[in-house]
Amino acid sequence: MADWKRREVRVPDVCEPISHYTDAVRFGNVLFLSGMVGVDAKGRVIGKGDVVAQARATFANMQRILEAEGASFADVLKVTVYLRNVEDRARINPVRAEFFGDARPASTLVEVSKLVAPELLIEVEAVAGLPQTE
Repeated sequence: MADWKRREVRVPDVCEPISHYTDAVRFGNVLFLSGMVGVDAKGRVIGKGDVVAQARATFANMQRILEAEGASFADVLKVTVYLRNVEDRARINPVRAEFFGDARPASTLVEVSKLVAPELLIEVEAVAGLPQTE
């Protein structure tokens, strides 16, 4: 039976939040991941000007959070991808496939004019269903 209490998740290898939020919130067997971007543990942008490098770093940050909660990309139910240029979709899709493998979550893609830092080209948020634990 799931423990339906709210628990904030912070992962040490992921950059400290820059505002009043946490890496993820777990509620029972559902994990809500905050928007992830392509930064290292110290908050430095990875791959300035390179959406593919930023996508790879973004999904790697997501992977750290999923793994910290005993999950993987196969457990992701929904993603929302924010791109500064919607035409980059074709460039990031192979990176996405590397991380998700055969799993295909529900997905929304949105073009935005700005992200939290001007160098950022992509941000991804997700919802995962966590494996049952007894």
